[in-house]
Amino acid sequence: MLPNVTGYVKQARPLQFADHARMTIVPILLVVSVAIGVIVLIVLWSAHNTHGIAQDHERHMVSNALAEKKAHKLREIGAIAGGEDAVDNAWSWFRPSRIDSRISRPLTKASENEYVFIFDGGDLPVYAFAEQSRRDPEEFRSALEPISGAIARLRAPERAAKEADAGQSRSAPQALAEFVLFEGRPALLSAALIGPTEAGTSKPSGRAPILVSIDVVDARFVNDLGLDPGLANLRVSDAPGELSVPLAGFGDRVIGYIAWSPKQPNWEVLVVAWPFVITAVIGFALLGFFILGYMRMTSARISAGEHKLRHLALHDPLSELPNRAYFGDRLMREIEETLADGMQSAVLALDLDDFKDVNDTLGHHVGDALIGVVAQRLLRNLRAEDFVARLGGDEFAIITGGFARPEDCLYFAERLIAVLSEPYTIMGHSMVIGCSIGIAMIEGAGDPAGIMRRADVALYRAKSDGKNRACIYDDRMDADLRKRKQLENELARAITEEQLRLEYQPIMSAKGDRMIAVEALARWRHPERGAISPSEFIPIAEQSGLIIPLGEWVLRQACLDAKRWPDITLSVNVSALQFKRVDFVEVVTRILEETGFDPQRLELEVTESTLLGNVEQAGKVMKRLKDLGVRLALDDFGTGYSSLLYLRTFPFDKLKIDRSFVQSVKPASEAAAIVHAIVSLGRGLHMNVTAEGVETAEQHLFLRAAGVHSVQGFLFGKSESAQQVTAWLGNKPASAVKLAS
Repeated sequence: MLPNVTGYVKQARPLQFADHARMTIVPILLVVSVAIGVIVLIVLWSAHNTHGIAQDHERHMVSNALAEKKAHKLREIGAIAGGEDAVDNAWSWFRPSRIDSRISRPLTKASENEYVFIFDGGDLPVYAFAEQSRRDPEEFRSALEPISGAIARLRAPERAAKEADAGQSRSAPQALAEFVLFEGRPALLSAALIGPTEAGTSKPSGRAPILVSIDVVDARFVNDLGLDPGLANLRVSDAPGELSVPLAGFGDRVIGYIAWSPKQPNWEVLVVAWPFVITAVIGFALLGFFILGYMRMTSARISAGEHKLRHLALHDPLSELPNRAYFGDRLMREIEETLADGMQSAVLALDLDDFKDVNDTLGHHVGDALIGVVAQRLLRNLRAEDFVARLGGDEFAIITGGFARPEDCLYFAERLIAVLSEPYTIMGHSMVIGCSIGIAMIEGAGDPAGIMRRADVALYRAKSDGKNRACIYDDRMDADLRKRKQLENELARAITEEQLRLEYQPIMSAKGDRMIAVEALARWRHPERGAISPSEFIPIAEQSGLIIPLGEWVLRQACLDAKRWPDITLSVNVSALQFKRVDFVEVVTRILEETGFDPQRLELEVTESTLLGNVEQAGKVMKRLKDLGVRLALDDFGTGYSSLLYLRTFPFDKLKIDRSFVQSVKPASEAAAIVHAIVSLGRGLHMNVTAEGVETAEQHLFLRAAGVHSVQGFLFGKSESAQQVTAWLGNKPASAVKLAS
């Protein structure tokens, strides 16, 4: 029924709007049309009246600029002609080179269309400067004839009688500026009598020379006037134009014109008025469509709401990626397309490694920001046809295709892992996380749930095999997964019911003659399967999170056992999950208080992988542990990524050489060189060095010669129960105990 009702509403709305438009818009259209007509008439009338005013203003502006140019030239040549340089070098003495540098160049300002001349007392040209160099005055004899009148007027006896006394200086230089023809072109001539201007200053004998500057009126001259750039086509002209100002010489003789193209002020007025006209038109449009907009408003709001709700229903708000529901729908269509075209496609299930540590150590706000950055990295490194979604938490899924064989898909997944494993900087925190990927191929008929289950099984295998890797699903993984899940459940029950026990392996002095410490090792004897190797159940505990309660139980039980062994150091391994928990130090403190164990006898062993990407937080944790008195050892030294950096950054008390180097020790071997280097490094940093995995007398002899502080391995004894350690020690001090091999 709903589609029919919606269709009826859509048909009814245009009819209602048309009826209302005829009643309201037509009268408004008439009123607005009359108003627009009146506005246009007023604008045209105003444009007509302002046309003449604008032209008169432009003429006045050009005339003022020319007058200011002449006044400037008068001031300039008067100042130079009255200066000491002009008097000394052009009258008292005649020094052409100094005239060049001190008079001509300052007057011409590097212009090629300005000239400087000096006329002697007999009004003959004795100096010429043109095109930035001194010239022979004879070259300009014919060109200078038109300015002879200006020279004569400058020397007019009546002016000289008024402005100079015999043997006395003038109060100001005699000067003039007027437009003349020079070499057939309009030019501004400025001339001044050379002589001192200061009262009481004597002048040389004879008639004063005359300094003449000629500035050709050309495009440069016009630009120097500084006129409004709005004057179009501003130029020098021989004839008057539609708009021009004459260049008047002596006796108002016209030498040329400054001309320009007239503006169209009527258009300027129209431009000013157009906003009012447009406003009126917009007002008409708004009024005309107001009712239509109001009627459609509800429909638009409903449509926008539906779109937003659909987006929220199908997308993850944190990463803006499609969510699980959208992914399931897309996977169903991908299955159908795969069946139709026979192309090979795959589903990739992604899970970020150690993401929980980011939330626990840095806060959920940093974890949320990290999810957003991971989503952006995925989008940048996927093809347009690939589909990525966030399923929840730190889980993502990708639908991809176009692979010729499954190995190509595996390579694609490994490339994504490399991208996501690059360092991140989030809110000032630097971090490194990994990514594990499970791959399930879409082959034949299948349902989305089954494909996702296979991808999850492959992801679980990738996690179990060491994380930060990709695995393709095969049928054997189901059986392995069931076995691991069963073992995980049984391990949880074993921890709860205290089915596990501790054994202790002795750590001996370098000579091997006395026990100085023990390392606590967890052992599990299954009631049905018998002894289960730590290499089998410890990885399951770390992957499932059971390592947290297991690690606490080991630390508490080891402290209780070791209380009976005075002078013996207790060494306990700490997993990465334990160390990165925010309450780790509090847990250690509580166990020490509950058991009454001396913190200075406790040594916690961590591996380099525990510290990777967690330098800042790890440093804070270690400092707090050191404040308690607990000692710290770096286990499996030499097998990580940044050993030297860790030694400089963290306050370790001991280095433990990994057993792989000890077992490979041979004279002149690389392992022997590495052992020597580690021992030297440890001693240089004031750290004790322990060698693990010592199994032969030859290895012991080499390590003792290398300078290790202590040794550990089957050569000195296997791990034994707490009762056996007590029996070893008996009532003697630890330093007197020597174990039989």
